[in-house]
Amino acid sequence: MAAKSDLTLPVVISAGIHIGVIVILILGVDFSEKPKPLPQPSAPAVQAVVVDQKKVAEHVEKLKAEKREAERKEKARQDEADRRVREARKEREREQAQIKKLEQERKQKEIETKRAADDAKAAQLKQKQEREKAAKAEAERKQKEKERKASEEAAKKAAEKRKAEEAAAKKAEAERKRKAEAERKRKAEEQARREQEQMMQEALAAEQAALSQTRNKQVMSEVQRYTSMIRATIQRNLVVDESMRGKSCRVFIRLANDGFVTASQTLDGDSVVCRATKAAINKAGRLPVSNEPDVYNKLKEINLTVQPEFD
Repeated sequence: MAAKSDLTLPVVISAGIHIGVIVILILGVDFSEKPKPLPQPSAPAVQAVVVDQKKVAEHVEKLKAEKREAERKEKARQDEADRRVREARKEREREQAQIKKLEQERKQKEIETKRAADDAKAAQLKQKQEREKAAKAEAERKQKEKERKASEEAAKKAAEKRKAEEAAAKKAEAERKRKAEAERKRKAEEQARREQEQMMQEALAAEQAALSQTRNKQVMSEVQRYTSMIRATIQRNLVVDESMRGKSCRVFIRLANDGFVTASQTLDGDSVVCRATKAAINKAGRLPVSNEPDVYNKLKEINLTVQPEFD
């Protein structure tokens, strides 16, 4: 009974120590501190306790090593995760910088394209003005040339007529002598009358030509004025957004004599601007036209270029 009692006590102590170690490990107790001395059991119990403490210490060290290894691996994993986050952040920054650069290049290209378009438009306008000026000068030259030829022709005919009259006068010299004074007076009056009629006809032709030219200028001026009014009416009804900047649409419009839009069709240009232009024309319904037939005839079917305006 005494031997059994001696063996039971160490076993109980050992079990208690194991349980205590496990509880301490769970609670995170540091075993680096020296344990407090326990009451001294009998010699066999002390030996069993020493052996068990050694195993427990080894087990604790193993657990600590495993914990350190786990912490090392977790730190390595965390460092790797941090490295990947830093690389991802740097990559995002590079991508954002690239996007910003591309956006700046795109805006610069838009500015250059608009500047080129403006220069081309100005050059076209200048060429048109020069062509119109040259055409006007050519028309004036032709008119003067026509008037000069008409004057020369009239002078030639008068000279031929005078020659014929002189020849006839020579053949009837005897008879003309008898009627010399009366004939000279009649011829002078006839010549003056004819010359006066010719001058009146020439003056009338010149006046009609000038009136026709003046009328054509007035008609074209009115056409330009009403074209500007039509474009302004469309602009007032045009719904614009930033995507339309620098873009345009060419549209065909047919108008009744009261300005009512009987037909409209987009010909070419930016699709967004064309849709907005079509909607603006439909919204207006009626566009400005002139009551003068000559002006209306030039406005009843027009091709118009619409470019959104921004404040």
